Amino acid sequence: MSKLYVFGIGGTGSRVLKSLSMLLASGVQINASEIIPVIVDPDASSGDLTRTVSMLRNYEAIRSLFKFPEGKRNEFFRTKINMDIVPYLCMPIQNTQNVKFSEYIGLQQMTEGGKEDANYALTSLLFSEKNLNSKMDVGFKGNPNVGSVVLNQFQQSQTFIDILSSFQQGDRIFIISSIFGGTGASGFPLLIKNLRSANQAISGAAFARNAAIGSVTVLPYFGLKTNEDSEIDSTTFVSKTKAALSYYDKNMTESNVMYYLADSLIEQYNNCEGGPEQKNKAHFIEVAAALAIVDFMSIPDNLVQTVNSQPQGTIYKEFGLLSDNPQKIVFNDLSAQTNSQIRKPLTQFAFFAKYLIEQIESSKKQPWAVDLMFDDNFLQSDFFQNLKRYVVDAREWLTEMSNNTRGFSPFRFDIESRNLFSMVQGVEPAKVVSMNSNYALYDTILNKEAKKVSMDLCPQERFVELFYRATARLVESKLRMA
Repeated sequence: MSKLYVFGIGGTGSRVLKSLSMLLASGVQINASEIIPVIVDPDASSGDLTRTVSMLRNYEAIRSLFKFPEGKRNEFFRTKINMDIVPYLCMPIQNTQNVKFSEYIGLQQMTEGGKEDANYALTSLLFSEKNLNSKMDVGFKGNPNVGSVVLNQFQQSQTFIDILSSFQQGDRIFIISSIFGGTGASGFPLLIKNLRSANQAISGAAFARNAAIGSVTVLPYFGLKTNEDSEIDSTTFVSKTKAALSYYDKNMTESNVMYYLADSLIEQYNNCEGGPEQKNKAHFIEVAAALAIVDFMSIPDNLVQTVNSQPQGTIYKEFGLLSDNPQKIVFNDLSAQTNSQIRKPLTQFAFFAKYLIEQIESSKKQPWAVDLMFDDNFLQSDFFQNLKRYVVDAREWLTEMSNNTRGFSPFRFDIESRNLFSMVQGVEPAKVVSMNSNYALYDTILNKEAKKVSMDLCPQERFVELFYRATARLVESKLRMA
């Protein structure tokens, strides 16, 4: 399997990377030896970006302790997310901190001797007064004309050179962007052109130029409330999308596979230009975009060939639901292919999270906990605290999607413990011949599976191996998920 470099541009890019992390943590399979995430966003303090970076670092800390020896069943956190190549996860955008766009382009220097030159006149024609006075460190506020100037520095960055230098034959690239904002709409065309024309003097650049490149272009799937203090106006999203699609149709020929996503149900988010307050609720569109990455890696090499930096044809894909415009999506609304990818892994991880958040403190005297030495020291360890933080974040992510418009609501986390196995929406639990029910049954299965877990594993891997085995048995027997 090859490495996959995933570039997440702007806020949408960060949120899709977060969804990808959640899918991989639950054990969704992807045909890649490791994922190298790269975030491209001038707004380093964006709430969407910082939440994603925190989650990816937590994923890395948890997974670093696992070896996945042959013959063990655990699939939680199996895919490696490699953050050594891009240590800060972000491709830095130079000279944008506390700088206005006019200062970035040197507008003042176009008026030497008090006389405006032809460049000044052209610049004034292309950019509005608001554009020229906008700050660069909170993104491009829905202005791709501004972003295209600033982001043209990709090729000169040391991070870009480091990425190219690490590239090997067979590695692939995936680019996530929105088409209706500023950073994504401007960053995607520039990034893919720079990859296809990378300086071949750099080691690995020739492989990158001819790599299979997939991309997901996210059309409007949310709106923004009116805010007189904000320069972002979501009423322009559709017109910007139409203009960008027209450009893509005529000029974007560098991608081997292009995925298009949108939603007709639009929730109005708070209108924040950037910074810590920009924390959009998770949305199912971002899960669909993450699944596009999984799908891209399943496409055979012979269908995504590139010769002399030019793809030999482009594959176009969209995502659809089985049900007609559901307000709240459950597993039964998804295609058989999507269900086969995510239903069982997400359900196992949901039961894993529920136990760790609600039940673990009451189970320290259970035989499985005593026999495998999961005592107070283990529960207070950095590993367990990181793991618990991750599953709490996972449950928050699922809850945010459930409360969004359109919602993705496969689980009911508020279900009472006596109805534990009714947590999966639209699935009737099977009757299992047992004297136990709910958490008692869960513990019974943990006790049985504990006997199959090797003590040769480190405590951290023993713990996750046990819960993977137990949740697999639970969902197979109680929920009939093969």
